[in-house]
Amino acid sequence: MKTILKFILLLFCASSFAQTTITGTVKDDSGQPIPGANIIVLGTTTGTVTDFDGNFTLTANQNPPFTIQASSVGFETVNQEITSNNQNVDIILKEGNELDEVVISASRTPERIFESPVTVERFGIKAIKNTASADFYGGLENLKGVDINTNSLTFKSINTRGFATFANTRFMQLVDGMDNSAPALNFPLGNLLGMVETDVQSVELLPGASSALYGANAFNGILFMTSKNPFDHEGVRGYIKRGITSQEAAGNNDYTDVGISVSHKFSDHFAAKVNFGYLKGTDWFATNYDDKDTPGGTRESNINYDGVNVYGDNVTTNIRDAAPASIKGIIPDVNVSRTGYREIDLTDYDAESVKADWGLYFRPWGNDFEIQYVGKVGTGSTIYQGAQRYRIDGFSLQQHKLEVRNDDFFIRGYVTSDKAGDTYVMDVAGPNLLQAWKSHQDWFGDYIGTYAASVLGGATDAQAHNAARIAAEEGRPDLESDEFQRLFNQVTSDTDFLTGSAFKDNSKIYHGDLNYNFKDKVDFAEVQVGGSYRTYRLNSFGTIYADANGPITYSELGIYTQLQRSVDLNESLELKLTGSIRYDKSELFDGFFSPRISAGLTVNENHNFRASFQTGFRNPDTQSLYIGLRTALGTLIGGATDIGERYSRDYDVSQFAQNNLGQPSSITQTGAAAYTNSLFASIANGLGTHDPSSNGSNFIGNSSFAEPEQVSSFELGYRGKVSGFIIDASAYYSTYNDFLANESVIAPLYGNVSNFDLTGYDPNNPASVAGLNADTQQILAALSNGDVVGYQTYTNTEETVNSYGAAIGVSTKVFDDFDLSANYTWARLDFDVAGNPDFRTNFNTPEHKVKLGFGKTELFKNFGFNLAWRWSDNYFWEASFGDGEIPAFNVLDAQVNYRIPNLKTTIKAGATNLLADEYFTAFGTGFIGSQYYVALTINNL
Repeated sequence: MKTILKFILLLFCASSFAQTTITGTVKDDSGQPIPGANIIVLGTTTGTVTDFDGNFTLTANQNPPFTIQASSVGFETVNQEITSNNQNVDIILKEGNELDEVVISASRTPERIFESPVTVERFGIKAIKNTASADFYGGLENLKGVDINTNSLTFKSINTRGFATFANTRFMQLVDGMDNSAPALNFPLGNLLGMVETDVQSVELLPGASSALYGANAFNGILFMTSKNPFDHEGVRGYIKRGITSQEAAGNNDYTDVGISVSHKFSDHFAAKVNFGYLKGTDWFATNYDDKDTPGGTRESNINYDGVNVYGDNVTTNIRDAAPASIKGIIPDVNVSRTGYREIDLTDYDAESVKADWGLYFRPWGNDFEIQYVGKVGTGSTIYQGAQRYRIDGFSLQQHKLEVRNDDFFIRGYVTSDKAGDTYVMDVAGPNLLQAWKSHQDWFGDYIGTYAASVLGGATDAQAHNAARIAAEEGRPDLESDEFQRLFNQVTSDTDFLTGSAFKDNSKIYHGDLNYNFKDKVDFAEVQVGGSYRTYRLNSFGTIYADANGPITYSELGIYTQLQRSVDLNESLELKLTGSIRYDKSELFDGFFSPRISAGLTVNENHNFRASFQTGFRNPDTQSLYIGLRTALGTLIGGATDIGERYSRDYDVSQFAQNNLGQPSSITQTGAAAYTNSLFASIANGLGTHDPSSNGSNFIGNSSFAEPEQVSSFELGYRGKVSGFIIDASAYYSTYNDFLANESVIAPLYGNVSNFDLTGYDPNNPASVAGLNADTQQILAALSNGDVVGYQTYTNTEETVNSYGAAIGVSTKVFDDFDLSANYTWARLDFDVAGNPDFRTNFNTPEHKVKLGFGKTELFKNFGFNLAWRWSDNYFWEASFGDGEIPAFNVLDAQVNYRIPNLKTTIKAGATNLLADEYFTAFGTGFIGSQYYVALTINNL
């Protein structure tokens, strides 16, 4: 009997753990295989994906009958009943449209774009494969509402809805949930050190305020890039792209981009992957030699020339003021600048990116509960433009993440660390190279002496200036000489910006966040709660930040919740309501609440109308808070309330002040003086022309310590299908308060600015100074004798800034299933620029943009093509580096591709800017030329 019982128990166990194997193929309705389609057993997490030929094998622990589901982005989902073991099924998926694509970012939960409560854009695997751009990141520019400002060949900055410079601190970028902003530079690095193309699963973009769910930096938009999970995507995938870049200034130069992805599922419990990418090319040469103050002006036509991409010629002086008293009478009252170095003299324009990432993925119980460790590291060389032009050389960034998650929750923590490498600032290097060769004092002395001698010898003014410059330049090292190289190495390795230009840093960000979705535990609504915690550790060794006495650390905390509920109003109407609120607290500022509410009405499953109110805020970035960068032209000083405790310098006092005002020979001034004891620079520099009846209190610099920015945005939108057309449209109006901006101020070394009063002062009567109060007298003396410090502050404006805009995208099939798409974006700044000439919004966005796409994935067997055209209206660019008009431009990108199914290979040939009409997107950058390439991609599902 015991033997029989054991035998029955053995059969029972075998039955309980019986496995069912299903094989099959997934194809589209034209008979083409669909690689990368998801196959799951309904009601479980058991699943697989199809290979390059659309084939799959799935092993399930269930006994038939049960149902499997096949899905792929851009296709309608199909369910298939399984009735027996070893069943073979052929599944046909009908092509859907972009409204059927599933996004996660809009509400932190999977939902169709069609039902998303806010505007969201998606760039999936199909779009990545068909992009006409040289890489997937550049292809994002064809999405509606998206601007890409091209810093250089390898560094592009994404923006939405305006208010952007290259240091786009108002826009966030997440890669697998990690913010890839550089801790020191404090802005997203594009894809310079980002993802390898064959590992990209999807890209989602939320334009506008997103702080309610994503916190402080999701102020003006957020980009999500998600990689492939090795449990779902096994194998070796790779690509190689070879071609050239072509630019009038740089000529034709080789371009290489290589990537490889290796992933393997060792069992139902463990999988791993590793990716590697390498790119090498030549950056776009920046050769704008126009005079900044006189467009079209040249060195030959202007003795005080300051070229856009020429560095060192901003060293200027009034030669009459600098002349000895004995010859002042024959020296003209004009400013003269030194002869600078062109940007092409200070960099080799090598563009390089080397990046690698790896991941270990554990599923202890073989279900959706997963533990991930992900590491990323990258290094690169490129050109970056902020307040100055940076040669980023050997800059490196690394990230390490540990995450625990399932379908209902995640908990993650990661650290981001950067190193500056051999990075230097080119427009700081220029003046200091000149100073290292011949001091500014000696150069202008030679110039003035030669000018005077030439005039006395009968030369005209123009001839005298020409002779003076030749004499002052005598002995300047040739660019190819050993002496120039010695001076160049000396200056670019020196971290003191008074004598050098090197950028040194090793800062870190520590971040943790979590989210829990109670969708299976609460019936009345889908409820989510979550939070995040971040610590900054700034460590520039006193070279950039006010951290000479040690690293600066501070932290931020945020918590949020969201409720989402769908209500069926009748058979054809469904209302979806979403409400979110988040509370954030930085240890440096008061806490903020960021609410978001939205409503979506679905009509007959073909039309969706949405309305939302969103808010956002942005804490001042690390540089706005703690920069302490002293240069020969002034000091950039952060707006943190404790900046005075962290930054101070000793300054020599003039002999006049020592002899007549009783001042010491040296005075220590802290960075707080820029905010508590300063005058507007424009007022201080031109004090002699003031109206004597004006009250001096009007001239006190009003820089206040930095506070967070705030935005409120209203949005209306529609998505739907109308007579074969897919339409997605939106309109918004945004109001910004406490906008962060820069001000230039002058802080005297002595005298209390709060008592500054010019009442009764007559600039034409020096004796009138005696009637002013003591502080005013001292401040005027400080201004006259150079006992002042010039600062650029980071402060909030009291002005309210508004913007509004709209976007519409339309796509359809034409002729014989050709894909045709078009989108239009309109953006407008609503601000009284004329009434606020000293305030710079940095809107930097064209009012009108039009983009078109046309192509077919199967023009004939295994052959496809795609064209992408975009046009941008002209706009005015303003930023700390310089201001200028950006002319309208249009760009055509194109690609053709041929698939070789037996080899699981795709060959693509493409070109960006096929019309070869060079353009630029920001003042001061190089013109963007053309890029021609041939790409070979293997096994990229």
